[in-house]
Amino acid sequence: MPVSRTLRALAVLLVTGLVAGCTVPVYAPNTGRNGGDTATPSPAGSGEAVTWRPCPDVPEDLVGRGAPNMRYECGSIAVPQDWASPGGTGTFEIALIRARSTRQDDRIGSLLVNPGGPGASGIDTAVYLSFGETYGGLPDDILRRFDIVGFDPRGVNRSSPVECISDDDLDASFGADPDPDTQAEFDSLVALNQRIGQGCGAKYGDKLGLYATEQAARDMDAIRTAVGDDKLTYLGYSYGTLLGATYAQLFPQKIRAMVLDGAVDPGQDLLAGSESQAKGFELAFSNFATWCGSNASKCPIAPDARAAVMTAIDKARTSPVRGNGGREATSGWVLYAVISSLYTEQGWEELGKAIGDLAKGDADGVFELADSYAERDNSGRYSNLFDANLAVNCADAPVSPEVSQIRAAQSQWRAKYPLFGAPLAVGMLPCAFWPAKRDPYPTGAATGAPPIVVVGTTGDPATPYEQTAKLASMLGVGVVLTWEGEGHTAYPQTRCISDAVDKYLLDLNPPPAGQRCPR
Repeated sequence: MPVSRTLRALAVLLVTGLVAGCTVPVYAPNTGRNGGDTATPSPAGSGEAVTWRPCPDVPEDLVGRGAPNMRYECGSIAVPQDWASPGGTGTFEIALIRARSTRQDDRIGSLLVNPGGPGASGIDTAVYLSFGETYGGLPDDILRRFDIVGFDPRGVNRSSPVECISDDDLDASFGADPDPDTQAEFDSLVALNQRIGQGCGAKYGDKLGLYATEQAARDMDAIRTAVGDDKLTYLGYSYGTLLGATYAQLFPQKIRAMVLDGAVDPGQDLLAGSESQAKGFELAFSNFATWCGSNASKCPIAPDARAAVMTAIDKARTSPVRGNGGREATSGWVLYAVISSLYTEQGWEELGKAIGDLAKGDADGVFELADSYAERDNSGRYSNLFDANLAVNCADAPVSPEVSQIRAAQSQWRAKYPLFGAPLAVGMLPCAFWPAKRDPYPTGAATGAPPIVVVGTTGDPATPYEQTAKLASMLGVGVVLTWEGEGHTAYPQTRCISDAVDKYLLDLNPPPAGQRCPR
């Protein structure tokens, strides 16, 4: 898979899931470019160190090769399943990767990265970011000064993964009508979510509540000590901003620098967060439709992209186009293709072509976009992204809306946000039936922390821009940096944002409050 194509997948991550029915300074020893297993020492009594082993197979599997002048090492640490009772539970294995430049100079420490989700792999993210600015990864100055450390949070991918939703149920969830208007259709979606919740509860029982964000934030501090850093340097995207904000409240004096890009407002409940996303995606789609109307040569569904997409979804309800193997491009899959494309401005042209091709009987483009969002391969197998996504989101939510509230919101939001309101409403159904103990994260100031840079994008669909100032204000030490652009997250997509963030990460000089970067 081309590197640029793989990097685009980083942005295809939602904060609330949208599952219909269902984007660190003690020196580690430099072991040379050919070294074997090496341990990074941690301060006495702080927990285990990481034993690193070469793992060039990870970037080879993901991208087809490693980045030039980069070396990859993998390891893991064991953390208590329940930090509230560390001696009374078992452990989870947290998988790590370290990408280190062979040209490293004047090393600062480790930069811990998380792409969000929740449920996305930080190991994969570290690999993608290691390819440098030529391919949309981190700037070269950052790669020279930091080890890039990625981790899969508890329950995700390589770290004691949660796996309790069958591929068939995920296909049913994504393929379902995103706006089931008849009571029978809605009841069928309710039954699917009940079955999913019951299956996960039967497999994991009380342990489902242990995948909450606060537990994962405490894991981050164990990672910090295990890689040998006195203080944490952290880059979190999307849900990773919530994870970072939670860490900042728990361990404010353990932070060296923290960048939170694509801010989640921790003060929102599930209902408010879902409506915020409906509004954000509606705005992003309107921006796409305006672009499409002005760029007919690049957008086959011009001049009225909104009408074309609405028509495509409507036709897919009764006459879905069949793809390879007879797979049907139902209304759900068409909507997820739209959602997937809105995470980057580069996806707009792909969306116009995919909807145009669908009208001609070709569903390949729709499936390519939707499957990249769902992490579904050509054989119909899924990663555990959405298993983990539900486990974290539902454990975090103090309360979930009742089914009757969700049904009412579906009707109300449909009127306010024609494309995305109803799907975001019914997307709340899984937590209504999730059998986990709730463990909400803290929502307060990071008293004693240094300045934390909170980056927002004015056209962000998944974490709407207005959440940026709310997160910065809650933390009390947040410094807002704005990109007047499109898509989900900003760093390092534009030079102005990169320069400001790089200066902060390298020299601890935050940007001036209120700095805005034009497109």
